[in-house]
Amino acid sequence: MTARRTFPVLALAVMAAGLALTACDNGGGADKAAPSTTTSNVAQSPTAGPDAPTGGSGKKCTDQLDYAGDPRSNAEINSIGEDTGTCPEPQSGGAAPSGTPVQDGKKCTDQLDYAGDPRSNAEINSIGEDTGTCPEPQSGGAAPSGTPVQDGKKCTDQLDYAGDPRSNAEINSIGEDTGTCPEPQSGGAAPSGTPVQDGKKCTDQLDYAGDPRSNAEINSIGDKTGYCPPVQGR
Repeated sequence: MTARRTFPVLALAVMAAGLALTACDNGGGADKAAPSTTTSNVAQSPTAGPDAPTGGSGKKCTDQLDYAGDPRSNAEINSIGEDTGTCPEPQSGGAAPSGTPVQDGKKCTDQLDYAGDPRSNAEINSIGEDTGTCPEPQSGGAAPSGTPVQDGKKCTDQLDYAGDPRSNAEINSIGEDTGTCPEPQSGGAAPSGTPVQDGKKCTDQLDYAGDPRSNAEINSIGDKTGYCPPVQGR
């Protein structure tokens, strides 16, 4: 009787031991790999910034870069620089204007000899202001014969137009427009009388007492012809 009871007890002990081992295996701390975190340092290249402004240094773009041949006017180019702070790239879309660069403070007609050029001084200088280049002198038209106008002088102060049928105003206007004093003409009969003196009126030079014409008429004749008319009514 005693042996039969011992066998079940041993069997139960073996089973208990087996369960205990199984529990240890299941609850055993299997090393858990810690999640590895990798930090990737991505090199970032600096963003390219805008071009360094070249228009805000107190100078005009046309004084900083060579815009020879650029079809835009100096005014347009410099305006772009003032508005954006950057001088625009020179363009070569149009043909480069032929001529001589305009010097600061000078007119084209003071730099080059335009004698014989059919264009007026005003037109020539305007081209220089708009393009920055003095145009080449032209000879397409007949060169006006005469004497170059001297600075600050009128043609009627340079040449003797006595007997010229044109008025002083007309003669001097030709000189201003062409830069050349026209040759004195003698197509009409030379007016008789006394040459008008600089800064004087005919009525201050001669005694027109008794002359039926008004002083204004007499002096007008002197202004137009350069001669004081003979006294009438004597």
